[in-house]
Amino acid sequence: MSERPPISPRSPRAALEPEQVPPPPRRSERARNPFVVIGNAIITLLIIGMIGACAAYYYGRKIIEAPGPLQEDKTVVIPSRAGMSDIADVLQREGVIDSNRWAFIGAVLALKARSEMKPGEYAFQKNASLRDVIGTIVEGKVVQHSVTIPEGLTSEQIVARLTDNDIFSGAIREVPREGTMLPETYKFPRGTTREQVIQRMQAAQRRIVAEIWERRSPDVPLKSPEQLVTLASIVEKETGKSDERGRVAAVFANRLRQKIKLQSDPTIIYGLVGGKGTLGRPIKRSEISQPSPYNTYVIDGLPPGPIANPGRASLEAAANPSRTRDLFFVADGTGGHSFSESLGEHQKNVAKLRAIEKQTQNDRAEPAEETAAPAAAAAAPPADAASPAAPAAKPAKRPAAPRPRQGAAAPAPTVQQ
Repeated sequence: MSERPPISPRSPRAALEPEQVPPPPRRSERARNPFVVIGNAIITLLIIGMIGACAAYYYGRKIIEAPGPLQEDKTVVIPSRAGMSDIADVLQREGVIDSNRWAFIGAVLALKARSEMKPGEYAFQKNASLRDVIGTIVEGKVVQHSVTIPEGLTSEQIVARLTDNDIFSGAIREVPREGTMLPETYKFPRGTTREQVIQRMQAAQRRIVAEIWERRSPDVPLKSPEQLVTLASIVEKETGKSDERGRVAAVFANRLRQKIKLQSDPTIIYGLVGGKGTLGRPIKRSEISQPSPYNTYVIDGLPPGPIANPGRASLEAAANPSRTRDLFFVADGTGGHSFSESLGEHQKNVAKLRAIEKQTQNDRAEPAEETAAPAAAAAAPPADAASPAAPAAKPAKRPAAPRPRQGAAAPAPTVQQ
């Protein structure tokens, strides 16, 4: 039996203390490997980075998708060659983004849109977020401006309208040939060159004329698409009522078949002023019989070219006139026209027009002018004998009432000596 070591008495405090502090456990050789240490550090950094990235993503997404400061829809022009910082300045100045322009720059970089932003005129909606703003600019959703070119304008008048419109840029080198542009409502972004506008109108005209020419009436007395445009331009200038175009075209088509002069007042005017379009005064007596390639009171058949740019409706009417035997039409005093097949019936319609005109003059004349009216009528020039339906003479000067439009074989135009 082994002997126990002698027990030495200790104080209670000493008894609670360990006799010897154990040494710390030795780290394994693997844990002390420098590659393991570096790997642990990298993993720690990755975890911290992931946590930071998630926080940044959440915060950035909140900023990008938060409603913007814009209080109402607004149109803003981003100039060409503007950089990211320049665009931020424009948007901040216009109130599209708030004062923190760096948030916009950061959003552009986050969305990888720096090289994708395009200049132009943009419409931003109320409270548009940074994502909406950047998306609009990147996608190039520029504002489209509606531009309406009325039917019946000459090429010179159309060029003047395009020149006066400040949404277009650039100069027009030369006035296009008459009748080569299609009057229509087009949409263009700001900054479109005027040459591009003309090219688009000419391309539309070529396409429409080709389509209509293929669907023309087989007995229409026209030999080419160019003659179709010429006749359509006369129809366009003779009536502005859509329900009359086919019948007006029929009058001219019937006259072409029967070798009767067209006798259209607008052709006289075009022969006098060309592309300016309007004469600004009544036609003079001498001008009715004045030789001109465009004076259809003098020449046979169609003039050498269009007298305006006709719209699609007039082109359709010229290619497919109404089935009538009408040879005459005259203004009816109400904005339309009265049509007739015979000269006798036409003269009755002329008489009705004169009665309406006389009544209109009487209704609008002031009392002091009533006594002078007979003298004015007595001094009026005689009716023009060039028209087959020449009525009684009418005063050379008309009151403020607009002059009714006259058509083929209509009474002689108001003339001046």
